[in-house]
Amino acid sequence: MITKGQVINERYEIIRSIGEGGMANVYLGYDTILDRSVAIKVLRGDLSNDEKFVRRFQREALSASSLAHPNIVEVYDVGEDDGLYYIVMEYIEGKTLKQLLKKRGNLTLSEAIDIMLQLTDGMAHAHDSYIIHRDLKPQNIMIKDDGQIKITDFGIAMALNSTQLTQTNSVMGSVHYLPPEQASGKGCTIKSDIYSMGIIFYELLSGSLPFKGDNAVEIALKHMRDPLPSLKEENPSLPQSIENIILKATAKNPKNRYEDARSMHEDLLTALDDDRMNEEVYQFKYPENENDNTKKIKKLEEIEKKNEEKKEEGEEEIAKKVEEVEDKKSKRVIIALAIIFAVLVVTFLIVFFLVPAGSKTKNAVIPDCEGLKVSSCEKKLQDLGFEVKEEIKTEPSKEIKKNRVVRTDPEAGRSRKVGSKVTIYKSSGEETFKLEDYTGKNYIEIQTSLELEYKMKVTIEKKDPPEDFDVTAEGAEQMIIGQSLAKGSEVKEGDAITLYIPNITDDLPNIVGEGWSLDDVKVFCDKYGLILEVTEQEVEDKNSIGKIISQSRPAGSPIVSGTTLKITVGIKPKETPKPSASPKEEEEETNKNENTETEKEQ
Repeated sequence: MITKGQVINERYEIIRSIGEGGMANVYLGYDTILDRSVAIKVLRGDLSNDEKFVRRFQREALSASSLAHPNIVEVYDVGEDDGLYYIVMEYIEGKTLKQLLKKRGNLTLSEAIDIMLQLTDGMAHAHDSYIIHRDLKPQNIMIKDDGQIKITDFGIAMALNSTQLTQTNSVMGSVHYLPPEQASGKGCTIKSDIYSMGIIFYELLSGSLPFKGDNAVEIALKHMRDPLPSLKEENPSLPQSIENIILKATAKNPKNRYEDARSMHEDLLTALDDDRMNEEVYQFKYPENENDNTKKIKKLEEIEKKNEEKKEEGEEEIAKKVEEVEDKKSKRVIIALAIIFAVLVVTFLIVFFLVPAGSKTKNAVIPDCEGLKVSSCEKKLQDLGFEVKEEIKTEPSKEIKKNRVVRTDPEAGRSRKVGSKVTIYKSSGEETFKLEDYTGKNYIEIQTSLELEYKMKVTIEKKDPPEDFDVTAEGAEQMIIGQSLAKGSEVKEGDAITLYIPNITDDLPNIVGEGWSLDDVKVFCDKYGLILEVTEQEVEDKNSIGKIISQSRPAGSPIVSGTTLKITVGIKPKETPKPSASPKEEEEETNKNENTETEKEQ
């Protein structure tokens, strides 16, 4: 329990609570060291006990702290204090975009475009750093009085599954902006953020959400299967170019969306040009149901059906009581009416279904060919009277063996006229991708990308850097110096890779003129695995004799095992010997001394 006046990590004082969320609570705090107000996000207590979530929270918060953009809230610090996991961020004076919409309703077209340009610019910067937000919504966007926006809550949103979708209170705020692939549990890509931005753009212009429902399951189902309501029908004066941007961003099939946030940003820049105002309606290149999660939708529909059945239980009880109080006479009337109605129904069926059956083309149901050989699927379809297209298409599949049928288009269970053409999709095997050379890149960014986008298992290990590695360079301690799998290696989901970073352990102290003896330096080098080279230099200053007078690497530079440290020790100057005298000079010196002695005696 966080209380007013509590100090976190002996530095951040809690002033008051400013927000509560499903995953973390936010407090206004005071940084006692840098003398400034900060926002402190503290992970909720129940999530703090989940080791896996805590590791993800810390890793992704650290990644988010590397972002520097005017439209992204700056992250100052990430840490843990006595079981409290926290993120310290820039404190923004202003309101959330959701609060502005509640006050204003819809925004003007120019206001909405300005906000979306800032939002897409900020998200393009985040995506360039391999960081996916995964929970974009107006509640996570701050807007200052001058109109500048700030995106918050990077790196802590979790993908929702069907269990979480039934917990209405915890996800209703997010599910309104939930991309179909995230609702189906497939995970997130940068295109998931693009979908959420499209829904936000829709809400800015209309003042309402495109999909509504009584619970999260119902809303998620609409995201997965229902077409987006037309803004042009609601507001005919809206340029078609603007609706096209929303249609492209909110396509249910990610293949039909923008490739990245920067493409959406560039499209917004020219949306109001004269030659674009009345452009053609955007047409999807790929079928919107191509990646349809039929089983997932059916499962969610079952959940929704159970909810409806519970709601109707009360109504059924009332109906039973009404029947019990009806008298016999009323029952006879009802029975007579029922008989008449049944006769009419039978007559209707005969006239409208049985009679024309002989003259109309028959329908048949597309069979389920999943997992079958292509030839077996073709025979199955042809036996029912369908025509199979010559081109057999392929798509990756983790579950279906290579060259076996993944699905058909139209899909299994659909009723189609006999003679209709059916496309068969066969498996190309599990989807793979080629690794890049990550040498020189920040390991946190690469680890986040490989784990989140490609579901790889990443291990970080330290090793001695190569001789030409600049250990003094900025960020050297987080720089990748090698990888266990070479560039171009084909990997798939679940594969493991090890990234190597330099074994930089500490900072080199100042050993010049600080009382260090040669023996002290030798002990220090042995401790850290440094190679010591000693040279001597004559000094005139008596105080420098026997002292360290220079070191090859400056104080504060990182200590790297295996590198060489050169020091210079001051020594006493050697005395210059006098030249030897000749025999004649020695005789003259002797005579001189004798004369001196004689003079003294006299």
